[in-house]
Amino acid sequence: MKRKNHNNRQVELPNFCHLGVNLRIALTVEAALVAGGVARAADAQAFWAEFIALSALAQPALLLTLLALCAAGRWLRGRSYPVGVGFTLALGMTVPLLASLWLNPLMAGMQPVPLIGVALFALLLGAGLLGYFNLRARALSPAITEARLQALQARIRPHFLFNSLNAVLSLVRSDPRRAERALENMADLFRALMGDARQLAPLEDEVALTRAYLELEQLRLGDRLQVAWHINKMPGDALIPPLVIQPLVENAVYHGIEPLADGGEISLNIYRSADKVHIVVRNPVATEAGHHKGNRIALANIRERLLLHFDLDAQLKLEPLGAVYQVHIVIPYTHERTQPAPARPHRR
Repeated sequence: MKRKNHNNRQVELPNFCHLGVNLRIALTVEAALVAGGVARAADAQAFWAEFIALSALAQPALLLTLLALCAAGRWLRGRSYPVGVGFTLALGMTVPLLASLWLNPLMAGMQPVPLIGVALFALLLGAGLLGYFNLRARALSPAITEARLQALQARIRPHFLFNSLNAVLSLVRSDPRRAERALENMADLFRALMGDARQLAPLEDEVALTRAYLELEQLRLGDRLQVAWHINKMPGDALIPPLVIQPLVENAVYHGIEPLADGGEISLNIYRSADKVHIVVRNPVATEAGHHKGNRIALANIRERLLLHFDLDAQLKLEPLGAVYQVHIVIPYTHERTQPAPARPHRR
């Protein structure tokens, strides 16, 4: 479910299955319970008794509500924004009310919480949280941030473009079919670089783009560049931020293969484990410091885009493993498109 805001951003309901969303909701509920306990208690002892009583009712209700919102999340996100908000608030009130009807008789010796109070508490808290998530989405992804991320995404090392063009020119007469293939790969790469960084892309498309990039690099590096693909367990329909794998591989070539006289092997291992997608890129480490270490702009850009799309559910880990350097990305498995992807041009 989406609507445009003043920055032309698509604003939608949060994904209630994501850890970061659930954690923020739980902390907000706890803070509200603390405030309610302070308001109703006369002293510290009475506060703890009141807080425990409220928590005994609120925690099961919160857990059930989060489970219900997660289960209905895909349907809710498919509605228009106002309709989705309405159903979310209705669900956020209904589940706590049913939980109260179930738990109040079990809380012997404790004053039952009025149902009207439960409904009002859930409504106000739910509306406040939805407003917070709306404002947070706008704050994290305003137009100026998108422009900066798009500029970072469009960054390409000049030496790669220069060397690729020279390699293509050298093939025009000797191997015209291979030169044509190289130009098609360059077109695919630049099309992706100029694409929309806000939209998630199928994992299989990102792998195809990375293959195209590596074919271009192999024109100039030849046998110095070896690539091992481990993608038998890759979920091709998984959606990831665009241009996540290719910059990692570009870094691996630049920092791991080029400095070595004999080159080396880049390993890509992409697989799904439970509800997570793992992307692991390994490259050899040059022992001599002849190559500059870089400023990690690409890694910072990837980390920021993972945060914008997946919040706390995504991880990017840099792991030096002796003679091998490893980058390990973990993201939640999702194949729910937020918008239809543009049609890819047909290749001969």
